[in-house]
Amino acid sequence: MHLFLSQLKRGLFKTGVRNITKMKYLPQDVAINIDVELFNEYKYSVDQLMELAGLSCATAIAKTYSLEKLNNRSVLVCCGPGNNGGDGLVCARHLKLFGYNCDVFYPKRTDKPLYHNLTHQCVAFKINFLDKLPSKTDVENSYGLIVDALFGFSFKPPIRDDFVPIIDLLRTTITPVASIDIPSGWNVEGEPKEGGIRPEMLISLTAPKLCAKNFSGKYHFLGGRFIPPELEKKYGLDLPKYQGTECVISLK
Repeated sequence: MHLFLSQLKRGLFKTGVRNITKMKYLPQDVAINIDVELFNEYKYSVDQLMELAGLSCATAIAKTYSLEKLNNRSVLVCCGPGNNGGDGLVCARHLKLFGYNCDVFYPKRTDKPLYHNLTHQCVAFKINFLDKLPSKTDVENSYGLIVDALFGFSFKPPIRDDFVPIIDLLRTTITPVASIDIPSGWNVEGEPKEGGIRPEMLISLTAPKLCAKNFSGKYHFLGGRFIPPELEKKYGLDLPKYQGTECVISLK
């Protein structure tokens, strides 16, 4: 308690709390515009941002779900065909480097060099790719955590038939789910549909999207420490300040 009061007096917590209350939650069009500016005005490449995002996700997961907490069980990473799935592949690779065993379920692979390379890197790190979706029983017996990297903020309903069984698994399993940026299947700007997935963890990237206001899980992190100050100012993001060398911030 004395340490906490000392840190509070020195302002170590003040900035973060103030900014979290002011932080902007992004509608879909603004999130897209920020990405476009990062690519066009600031000359980031897709793989640069994907690497930083995936590292942030792996870091947040490692901070929250230690190997001991998972009882040394594996992590199942479910990847979709877009950038969110790419973030999941990078996340899996970093989790492997952090000492976790990971399996990836990646049913609709994107036929582009970037995604081929990310997949190749995972294979080189001895990450197993599953041929089919495990049953609910197998998931709950074998995995301590599921990473939801299916759909990002560009998602538009309805969910394609190929992904309905995966969403049903995420919705009904007792295994904790960590969603990257958007809980898959949610309306990016509103409340989840009745019967939607309820992840235990959400890792928002760049800034939380509007739907994050309806997130009721235990853990909410912000990651993606790559926003130029002028871009943050332009969009009035009011992001909390990352401490030291941290690439993630706990919002909840």
